[in-house]
Amino acid sequence: MRKLVGLLLAAFFLIAPLSPIAADSTIVRIVSPAHQTFTGTFRNDNLAQELTPSGKLGQLVYVPISRSKIWVIDPALIDEVAAMTGDYKLVTDATPVGSQIASDWLGQLQKVSQGNEIIALAYGNPDIALAKSLAPSELRMYYAFGKSQLQIALGRIVRSEPDGGWSTGESKISPVLKKNYSDSRKALTRLSRAVDDYDLKIMRARLSRLLSPSLDKGSRDYFSYNAKVAVDAQLRKLRINPGKYQVTTDSAKLPVTIINEFAVDVMVNIEMTPMNSRVVVENFAGVVLPANSKTQLELSLNVIAPGETAILAQITDATSVEVVPVSILLINSTVIDKRVTWLTTGAAILLLLAAVAQSVRRVRKGRNDEI
Repeated sequence: MRKLVGLLLAAFFLIAPLSPIAADSTIVRIVSPAHQTFTGTFRNDNLAQELTPSGKLGQLVYVPISRSKIWVIDPALIDEVAAMTGDYKLVTDATPVGSQIASDWLGQLQKVSQGNEIIALAYGNPDIALAKSLAPSELRMYYAFGKSQLQIALGRIVRSEPDGGWSTGESKISPVLKKNYSDSRKALTRLSRAVDDYDLKIMRARLSRLLSPSLDKGSRDYFSYNAKVAVDAQLRKLRINPGKYQVTTDSAKLPVTIINEFAVDVMVNIEMTPMNSRVVVENFAGVVLPANSKTQLELSLNVIAPGETAILAQITDATSVEVVPVSILLINSTVIDKRVTWLTTGAAILLLLAAVAQSVRRVRKGRNDEI
């Protein structure tokens, strides 16, 4: 029995992965604060300096190849470096200088880490405890998306160990910025329920950088504001044009324009909710909006009573969850009740008959006076 237990314990330690300390490997952490804004431009060209052989990140990869290293990498940083290898732009008017520097650094990282284990951090290297408390499901997405992005960038298999303790540091984010992060995350999550767009997925993942321990106060404020502006711009890509309508009949067909500026087709429901009982309107289900299109729908409206009302026009997904902010359609109905119309018409006819009778009497009286 003791031999069996001993064999099982030996097998366990042989099969189980060794911790970094037990394996006596050098851990190389490839992390850096965010440099790229949520619109794709770069805040400055500081990353190019970090990637040079004498820079902070360059010193980590321009070294002799070693078999006893474990590379712990933020996939969001690698995405930034990959973006720099092309024609990138700066927020300032300065001319970018890092394209070749980024390309060389990325190639060197692939070369120097080839025989080593690579651990993908959660995308954006967020404070794990904070991210778990604010949005645990989103944190799982950061890990899965980060692993996928890093494998694509490096062209090899990497590991992702959410419970491995690889992430370090604590974010100093304020309660106000926490709320900004949560509001932006929820807005993009709702939008993602209807829009399957890669750029939208990237932006959603980049929100994780707002929780990074490596950001200083100025950078947290800068990127939080930048994220809010960028998220609002994404929400504006799918919208119902607000409008004002004058209705003069009992029923009408009102043109309503739906705009989809995403590069993919989108299928949504549209719920129309009058703010009072003056009008009755219909909803739309399963509306397909082609990519980069303006679609005009005919809204059937029946007037119950004249006056002003507002209709809340809401784009929702298949489960009636709102996708983007509501639009408002203002209706001014001047329809007169049919009973009032009949009374008015009847009175006009009576007045006309009375006038005719009066004229006849005058004519007759004039003839009698002549005789």
